[in-house]
Amino acid sequence: MSNSELLQIEPLELQFPFELKKQISCSLQLTNKSDNYVAFKVKTTNPKKYCVRPNTGVVLPHSTCDVTVTMQAQKEAPPDLQCKDKFLLQSVVVGPGVTTENIKPDVFNKESGNRVEECKLRVSYVPPPQPPSPVREGSGEGSSPRASLSDNGTVNQIPDYNNVQSIC
Repeated sequence: MSNSELLQIEPLELQFPFELKKQISCSLQLTNKSDNYVAFKVKTTNPKKYCVRPNTGVVLPHSTCDVTVTMQAQKEAPPDLQCKDKFLLQSVVVGPGVTTENIKPDVFNKESGNRVEECKLRVSYVPPPQPPSPVREGSGEGSSPRASLSDNGTVNQIPDYNNVQSIC
């Protein structure tokens, strides 16, 4: 979690399970434990690659806000899945009743005398989850059904359970 006084940010590192040609999303949770209305803005070093919704907003006192960061589908994987992209989350106290529509860009400008807190978020790629490997059965795989003689001399077909597929 961040050491920010205004908002607690979880997680501080955005992890994307990297897959080629697939759009991938990651969530951030912003928690305001104060009695103040806190406006936030999310910026990135690579705006064409990511979509942030909402990228600006207000977190009401003692509440949370979920932010979704979506990485656009990538045509090629970076070497060793390394990523240098970063996000900057700025937060500032605003007056009660302020809504996202009321937020002016200069509210995040430190030169205007506002106390703007900033938190840098790293981006990392992780390998996508691997599907479970098929369970190998005993050595009877591929064998045909076996026949057995019953006590009365008739032939009984015994089903080959090695070739039965389970349905999940």
